[in-house]
Amino acid sequence: MASGFGQLDMAKMQLVQDLELEMMADMYNRLTNACHKKCIPPKYSEADLGKGESVCIDRCVAKYLDVHEKVGKKLTQLSTQDEMFLKKMQGEQTKDNKS
Repeated sequence: MASGFGQLDMAKMQLVQDLELEMMADMYNRLTNACHKKCIPPKYSEADLGKGESVCIDRCVAKYLDVHEKVGKKLTQLSTQDEMFLKKMQGEQTKDNKS
């Protein structure tokens, strides 16, 4: 019976890993598209990036990742607050039901 729980935990862990990988790939694709659109003109004049394009891409990526991190922290904070609120409400319901 214990091995069944271990397999279930492993399946959950694999699902979480797959989801995280998918989210990171999506973020990378969005970052690439946004910074390419912003920093590189549609008609290429040279095979290599110019200095201005390189600087633009560096700044764009830095800003994108900074905003991504800030949004992630805020969502985590809101999620934690929601969990605390739900626990508090469940505790109050339990008290009311016992009374």
